[in-house]
Amino acid sequence: MLVEKRGELVCREEAARRLWGTEVFVDVDHGINTAVRKIRMVLRDDPNKPRFVETVIGKGYRFAAKITCSGNTPEVPPSVEQPTTPSAPAAANWLRVLADKQVVSPKIKLLAVATFLLALATTTWLLSRTRFAPGHARPVIQSLAVLPLTNLSGDPGQEYLADGITEELIGRLSKIHSLRIISRTSVMRFKNTQLSAPEISTMLGADALVEGSVIREGNHIRVHAQLIRGASDEHFWSESYDRELPNLLALQSDVAQAIAGKVEATITGKEQERLAAAHRVSPEGYEAYLKGEFALQNMGNSRAGLEESLRYFEESVKLDPAFAPAYVGLAATHSQLSLIMTAGLPPQVERPKVESAAHKALQLDPNLDEAYVLLADVAQKQWRWAEAEAEYRRALEMNPNGSSAYAGLALWYLAQSRTEEALEFSQRARELDRFGFTNWSTAWILFHARRYDDAIHELRRMLAVRQDDFTLLWMLGFVLATKGQTQEAIPILEKAADLSNRSSGTLDALAFTYARAGRRKDALGVLAELKRRKQVGYVPAGSFVIAYMGLSDFEQAFAWLEQAYAERSSIMQWLKVHPLFDPIRNDPRFADLIRRVGLQ
Repeated sequence: MLVEKRGELVCREEAARRLWGTEVFVDVDHGINTAVRKIRMVLRDDPNKPRFVETVIGKGYRFAAKITCSGNTPEVPPSVEQPTTPSAPAAANWLRVLADKQVVSPKIKLLAVATFLLALATTTWLLSRTRFAPGHARPVIQSLAVLPLTNLSGDPGQEYLADGITEELIGRLSKIHSLRIISRTSVMRFKNTQLSAPEISTMLGADALVEGSVIREGNHIRVHAQLIRGASDEHFWSESYDRELPNLLALQSDVAQAIAGKVEATITGKEQERLAAAHRVSPEGYEAYLKGEFALQNMGNSRAGLEESLRYFEESVKLDPAFAPAYVGLAATHSQLSLIMTAGLPPQVERPKVESAAHKALQLDPNLDEAYVLLADVAQKQWRWAEAEAEYRRALEMNPNGSSAYAGLALWYLAQSRTEEALEFSQRARELDRFGFTNWSTAWILFHARRYDDAIHELRRMLAVRQDDFTLLWMLGFVLATKGQTQEAIPILEKAADLSNRSSGTLDALAFTYARAGRRKDALGVLAELKRRKQVGYVPAGSFVIAYMGLSDFEQAFAWLEQAYAERSSIMQWLKVHPLFDPIRNDPRFADLIRRVGLQ
């Protein structure tokens, strides 16, 4: 097809119709990718610098080399570089062409056969020598990305199952210290992508990719997985696994162990135990857990989404009280509910629930790194600094690829005003999570280091991928306002307020910016809105601190700082470094606050 339409685009849909027709159900993307990969292998074509087959991203492929036709036999033009020793396929083609010519004598045909057999033997010998020669060893696989498994069940409602198995494989492989595993939030960006394996591996910084599919029929699950070398697009392992839903954890364990073996990862005894750990789980309880995770990952930036996630996790715990990950899901949801940018429920209510659920999870399974991260986050916001650091480090001991633990520890260092160490750990988080939300920690650190232009650059880079992420918009607007670019900041913060349903976290930044821009009346209007809300629900004291600092009403700011201290508002962890407090940093009352939160 490519040669027939040389120089023209062959779209994937056209290739699918030509190869399989319209009545056969197949994994089209996998089939086409495999076909193109084999063509490139035969032609020894580099997908990154193609001489023959070009990828047209998101559309299809084009045969780019010049072709000269002699009769019905395409011939490679002399300009194309040829190997000095004929390969077996090249010799076989030569033999076929010679045999088709009626003028060829029997002696020449015999000579051609002899040449072909000699070329075949020589090629086989050379390949065997090259494959095992010390200087031609396969590149070592040090980093791996598990791409989102494709749901082939024919039911979009089963998407949660494919995503859940993907996340479980990432979680299990992340326990291996000798491998760098790309985080879930980064790989999910490539769900249903048409990009080639080399393109994805370059963007993620991964040596190899895992891709595959999930099919469910009732309680029967089939998972197909394969390994691909990122640079060469070479497929070097595939396997299918069949289990009933109660044994799905065992299936995931088998897949993870097989992958670790094929990439020749060095695994310690403890890591092997964690890879192999599996137990039967209530099918109904596990399904509820997967649905809770799906809601948390896809709708966790809204109050409604968090409440739906909470219902599923509570159902999972009720159906299977011994299933530890469900308690981690409960803890994560309560942690999100306490954030002012999403639900903004009182931390005095939500933080104890986070700790209770996380501790229960660790009682059932002490290897759950996510539980340690959640405990560390609560400890830091409660100013239990030594405990927070210890929990972050326990999380990294359990999972050396935990981007959230690296990002959390980076923010711990920032609170201590140890900016260089904070940036170091933030960079480690980014290496594991190039497109995930842990990247915001770098921008947050740069902002507190007064490197405003660098922070703005980071935020704009992330917003290029997530244009309507109101948390990123809020941070960008606040950085711009602090730098003095209030006119540019105002429309950004107004958009963030609209997208977040006017959360108090966006409103306080908007009041601050209006005040700094000289729009005092607008700032007082937003402040009045916050006060009305506080009469009927929770508004953190930190929001009023920010608004009054913008208005330069420092006495009111100190009054609200005392309330923020009493309720352990999240803003208090940044007292030592936040640019917001520079105008009052020399006030003895402020120094006393820093001492009381343990940051002297």
